[in-house]
Amino acid sequence: MNFLRVPYLNSIDLHTPLQEISQVLDATPKQQLVYVPWVAYPYHPEVQFTMAHSSNAVFLKYFVKEKNIRAVNNTLNSPVYNDSCVEFFIGFNDEPAYYNFEFNCIGTPLIGFGEGKTDRSLLPLEIGQQIKYKSVLTNDQNQKAIGWELTLLIPVTAFCYHHIQTLKGLKCAANFYKCGDELPEPHYVTWANIQWPQPNFHLRQFFGALEFE
Repeated sequence: MNFLRVPYLNSIDLHTPLQEISQVLDATPKQQLVYVPWVAYPYHPEVQFTMAHSSNAVFLKYFVKEKNIRAVNNTLNSPVYNDSCVEFFIGFNDEPAYYNFEFNCIGTPLIGFGEGKTDRSLLPLEIGQQIKYKSVLTNDQNQKAIGWELTLLIPVTAFCYHHIQTLKGLKCAANFYKCGDELPEPHYVTWANIQWPQPNFHLRQFFGALEFE
């Protein structure tokens, strides 16, 4: 099982500017999204992420390089998975329900909670508005790929179905993804592998493990 120990950083918090958070995350060890579980969708963009936390927020940064990008959805809780999209799913306390945080390359969020792909409730708009993001478009020198980075600040209040006082010491189930359903080459890339006949990120039994230091 994939395992990630999420470092505690007392140098950043909810009020730290996103530019500073982004720079701090640049110095945090990167994780790779290495699995392309479905042979019908072989395209594998290069995707890494870094993660850290304070007592009251998760800080997450994605680094993506892909052939094409798409950013059509710009409304909260719109179908960003059709765009160039990165995702973070997390569940607490061995419960079957989990949160899905999905963002396209311009930072538009889609956020929900539930026990499976079809049994989900979108989180209230005010929850989505609490999440801060910084999106940056970059390019490889050889111009063979389009690069983009997305820095995210997710306060613990976004986990609105739980009463989390602090993340310190919590052990969770989680997975991290990259997709793009309506890109020229649709793709599905994961941090923890998924053994399922067709694309489906909503399978908690295949999540990896997180431990917040």
